[in-house]
Amino acid sequence: KIGVIGTGGMGTGHCDGFINSANAGAEKVQIVAVCDVCQSHLDRAYDKCVKGQKDVAVERTTDYRKVLAREDIHGVLIATPEHWHSKMAIDAIAAGKDVYIEKPMTLRLEEAVTLHDTALANPSTIVQIGTQQVRLPKFIEAQKLIAQGMIGTPTMSQTSYCRNNKEGEWLYYAIDPAWEPGKNLDWDAWCGPLGKIPWDPQFFARWRRYRAFSTGIIGDLLVHVLTPLMYAVDAGWPTRVTCAGGHYVDKVMENHDTINMTIEFEKGHTMIVAGSTNNETGLEVLIRGHKGNVYLGGRHCVVRPERIFSEELESKTIQCDDIGNDQDQHRLGWLRSIRTREKPIADVVLSTKVMVAVDLATRSAWDGHAYKFDPATMKALRV
Repeated sequence: KIGVIGTGGMGTGHCDGFINSANAGAEKVQIVAVCDVCQSHLDRAYDKCVKGQKDVAVERTTDYRKVLAREDIHGVLIATPEHWHSKMAIDAIAAGKDVYIEKPMTLRLEEAVTLHDTALANPSTIVQIGTQQVRLPKFIEAQKLIAQGMIGTPTMSQTSYCRNNKEGEWLYYAIDPAWEPGKNLDWDAWCGPLGKIPWDPQFFARWRRYRAFSTGIIGDLLVHVLTPLMYAVDAGWPTRVTCAGGHYVDKVMENHDTINMTIEFEKGHTMIVAGSTNNETGLEVLIRGHKGNVYLGGRHCVVRPERIFSEELESKTIQCDDIGNDQDQHRLGWLRSIRTREKPIADVVLSTKVMVAVDLATRSAWDGHAYKFDPATMKALRV
């Protein structure tokens, strides 16, 4: 039995996913509670859960604490805007619930560190972050062969998340003229940890475009590609990050529409990451080693030697299964972890490392400075 907290587009999509998995016989799971501060979002998810689940009583509430107070609920999925992620996840852990947190794990690094420490202090609790591409077999195979030393020392890697939109990114989230704070939407509750903010339907529907609520491309898009690549390389904590960004096309959006990150890691590795919402041509997904390279642009994991090591290392393609929809598999993986108590692949430690890169890159993009991170103190410092 699970509850879904935050039933906007992503949360309602998760409801559909759980229901479809249950009806297909892939899992025995029931959504027994849904929560949102917007009545139309809440009613839509409630109707889906009632119609899609036979003989399941579903509670709807605007107060997430009521969901956490239910003793019959095993886990909660948090799909709220990211400024609520840390508070709700920590409250869920305190309530003894397993947690699936949509990406990014938190809005700010300090929140990530607090959640990281809380989760590690409660090791019996399952905490998974919604970065589903880490489930793709090619990244799992890449991690194995890099750990075996097949490509020698992994020195540099690159990835990107680039897409294009004529009107501007995230404007496809519609604004409902019927929204009325105090009547069918609790705006103060939505703002929550950020404090009181004047009502603006643009903030509510399209918060990813604004600096106060989101890190934009970096936290919303690049976490998807950062997480599996960091998992595969396994180079430890990011220790130095620089980022250049700009408003080149979508000048109305407050967050940047173009981003280029450089991340240095404690074990000696550099990662280059590009993001754009105004051009869909990205970088080749590649991990470079001093003996060979791993190509991850397709479904399979392809290894090719550097020219001077061609007699020592043969070209090799590791065939990887088509797992279907990776988000479906990520949800099922969380449910398996709830049953088996095995640590999920997108756990809080990996996701905190990702948040170090996200937060420091965001700071660097805005102020032009490089930032360092000390894993011993879990503190960031402007260079």
